[in-house]
Amino acid sequence: MNPKRRDIAIEELLGPLNDVERKNAPQRLFFAGHLDLMEAGPRVSIIGSRKASKQGLNNARGLAAWLVRRRAVVVSGLADGIDAAAHKGAIEAGGRTIAVIGTPLDKVYPAKNRQLQTRLMNAHLVLSQFPPGAVVHPRNFPIRNRTMALLSHATIIVEAADDSGALHQGWEALRLGRPLFVLERLMNDPKLSWPAKFVHYGALILQPTHLEAMSEYLPEHGRADLVPVDH
Repeated sequence: MNPKRRDIAIEELLGPLNDVERKNAPQRLFFAGHLDLMEAGPRVSIIGSRKASKQGLNNARGLAAWLVRRRAVVVSGLADGIDAAAHKGAIEAGGRTIAVIGTPLDKVYPAKNRQLQTRLMNAHLVLSQFPPGAVVHPRNFPIRNRTMALLSHATIIVEAADDSGALHQGWEALRLGRPLFVLERLMNDPKLSWPAKFVHYGALILQPTHLEAMSEYLPEHGRADLVPVDH
């Protein structure tokens, strides 16, 4: 991969940040692709486990397609599992997607997503707060998740274990006062303790048969017609 790489100040991208938003915000983001996707519609993160179940993968693709039909832009982290399914679901539905990655733009993790990352860099948008050539540390990924919460108008956790990195984004979304949705089936999983905690602190339960309820939590700003691209 050798895309043209550029960077932008976070407040140039999002506008002035308040003190709560600024706490975990990076100063700059490096990007490859179409930066205008940040204004192409409400940005909604679909996140979850790398080792996802078939049901979880299907849920991620279905949610991405539903959001695309409502002119939203699907955001995820380009990890294996739920993230990759969300990006692919958005593309398959003819929509747009943004990846916020935990590596510099000149690296790929996991390696199996190289083709997907290249595709997003060329036809969609990939963002990273880590400069080209930087060493990749495990802590990059929870840091990335907090940044993704900042960049998204809302977050949906599709599937996650109690130790999943996706929960970092969930807590950050709640801290920022952004809508956080938890799939209803997770509330009924006796192996999980985090869903009840999140709901206690303000997360919303998302029922697959009542997705329209999510629309009222998405901003009207950015509901622009999407520019067709070569998928």
